[in-house]
Amino acid sequence: MMRLFSLVAGCIATIVLSGCALQPMYAGGAQGAAAQVLAGIDVSPIQGRAGWLMANELRDRLSVAGGGAGRGEGASRYRLEVRLDDELEGLGLLSDDTIGRERRTLRARYQLVDTTNDTIVLDATAGSDVGIDVVSSEYAVIAAEQTALERLAGEVADRIITRLALMGRENQ
Repeated sequence: MMRLFSLVAGCIATIVLSGCALQPMYAGGAQGAAAQVLAGIDVSPIQGRAGWLMANELRDRLSVAGGGAGRGEGASRYRLEVRLDDELEGLGLLSDDTIGRERRTLRARYQLVDTTNDTIVLDATAGSDVGIDVVSSEYAVIAAEQTALERLAGEVADRIITRLALMGRENQ
């Protein structure tokens, strides 16, 4: 009886999912719409340490997803301009009036510019935050803050690349 139920449920799920028009984002590999858009993006320099981290994360993801773009070659169809807002906020006051927890927030406003006519194709934001425990060792807190910034840069870069790939799929 349980086998019959599993078989019927599997058939129903197959029929329902086949009609929902879900498609892989990177369908077609390097010739797919998303990969073609990502391959034509060059990342403009971004100010500060957080900007350096973000630009490297974006270039790494573009080179993997798009087949070598994003390295500042100058012949790209699109230019990605990013402005960052990196904020570190103290939270959780302890009984001795010291901070027990911090929150690091990284927000990015990014614009994808078509270099053929300097028009803005996409104007969006992405961001994330993370909590940091403040301990008695100042070195440990500084290391935790830097690690948090590195992880946030990677997470925000993932969100930006996903949005750019979706735009490529929508415009196919």
